[in-house]
Amino acid sequence: MILYGTSLSPFVRKVLAYAMEKDIAIDLKRIARGSDDPEFREASPLGKMPALRDGDFLPSDSTAIIAYLEALHSTPVLIPTEARARGRTMFWDEYADTELFGAIGPIFLNRVVLPKFERKPGSEAAAERGEASLPRLLAFLEARIPDTLFLVGGGMTLADLAVASPLVNLEYAGGSLKAYPRVAAFRDAILARDSFAAMVVKEKAFLARFA
Repeated sequence: MILYGTSLSPFVRKVLAYAMEKDIAIDLKRIARGSDDPEFREASPLGKMPALRDGDFLPSDSTAIIAYLEALHSTPVLIPTEARARGRTMFWDEYADTELFGAIGPIFLNRVVLPKFERKPGSEAAAERGEASLPRLLAFLEARIPDTLFLVGGGMTLADLAVASPLVNLEYAGGSLKAYPRVAAFRDAILARDSFAAMVVKEKAFLARFA
């Protein structure tokens, strides 16, 4: 299987961490934002990462890819089969992808991606709008993290992978979780897992080259 994208994308990082938790072999083909690579564009007609190539099957979108992989590799279970646990897991996946990264994305884009990688001026106004919407989202998360530091059912699920991943981008963009100690503890616990730890070390080393 080939995954197209860069792990600096929280969506790509989520799929890679999921595959590591499942011990699924995936080769990452690094693709820059806006790439016209023909293989990538075949797999992702909308030009968004990640996209997966598994033989002649070409799913794109991180949640769709993970749903496909979960059906192929049933253990360990990362999308619970019990109805309420599954509902909560998919809620957190949506919260992370749409709401949380909806706020963090403009911060990361305008303070990291555009000025550091693309040598273009970022919009500080857009970054500040993202920052303004974060307290509500982080307070919501802070109030709902269990003592286990797993969001659903006391063990690792897609929910944890999905929510932790954009918090990495917040850190890279200089954001702080000091006002949200449970969120910080959750992030640190999930990122310490083998599925994230080495990947984040490599990302930090890569970003240091652009400091």
